[in-house]
Amino acid sequence: MKRSFSIAIMLLASAGFAAAQINYQPNTDVLGAHLNYGRGCAACHAPHSGAYGNGAAKTTDPTAGQSILWGQDVESLYGQTITTAGGRVETLPTSMLAGTPDVTGLLTCLSCHDGNYARGAMMKNAVYETLPPTYGTYNTVPTLIGINYGTGSALNAYLADHPVGLAATVGCGGQYNWDCTISATGAIQMTGPNSSRFVKDYGFFVSPAAYTPTTGKTAGIPEPIVVCTTCHNQHIMNVVSVTAKNSGQTPGYYATMFFLVGPYNPASTTPNSNQTAQFCRQCHGGEANESNNSTASTTF
Repeated sequence: MKRSFSIAIMLLASAGFAAAQINYQPNTDVLGAHLNYGRGCAACHAPHSGAYGNGAAKTTDPTAGQSILWGQDVESLYGQTITTAGGRVETLPTSMLAGTPDVTGLLTCLSCHDGNYARGAMMKNAVYETLPPTYGTYNTVPTLIGINYGTGSALNAYLADHPVGLAATVGCGGQYNWDCTISATGAIQMTGPNSSRFVKDYGFFVSPAAYTPTTGKTAGIPEPIVVCTTCHNQHIMNVVSVTAKNSGQTPGYYATMFFLVGPYNPASTTPNSNQTAQFCRQCHGGEANESNNSTASTTF
């Protein structure tokens, strides 16, 4: 009887832990660091007069605020060329109305997060939100791109950042990619034996943007590209909704960090948790368990 009772207690404890993971309830505002000391939505958007309405008095761009009511001055970024890791070159749009996915998916983000060209509005490497105890006691963390933190120099510092932009394409097939396919609209379809199993084991939460190049070998063919919003949801910092459409996991709310769009919790106390590695493997299929004859699934 004692043994049966102990087993029952263990099962109940396990069920409770699983429920806690699935029904994660953050006790802080989901906008997180983007509350910006209470300014909230108005820190980035201006419901009237765009960047002018958000205090950017020197803005002379007539398109300011005409895309998603953006309230930050992005003129210093227009037309700038950045080269990220792997030699991917991105020439930023010259207007908020350019119509390419690197406007709302990259240019807007850089207006605050770039420490090279957008110093006027950048985050200045400071943490806004109250940090969880597991983060330590640091008041400043590397939150910008375009800065070499070893030297403080902005020169060529983009080379140390993940590729983003119209040239940062996501491929299917080959040694480093999933056995996926790309649809006629530029969407990734995780339908191969390994990729479909990964979706069941973890999920597919990232949102590559579709872009149709006008020159080169793929001219006229839509292809998936990486922008900031491929991996980050700027409006929700600490929780993510898992559904039957994006994962084979039990539907519910899971913990995440850094505005990432999928379950991602380096602070997990579960032994051998691999959820942070799984997030990266959504695009980097060649390094996934499913592509290397492993039966390991996802441990949250």
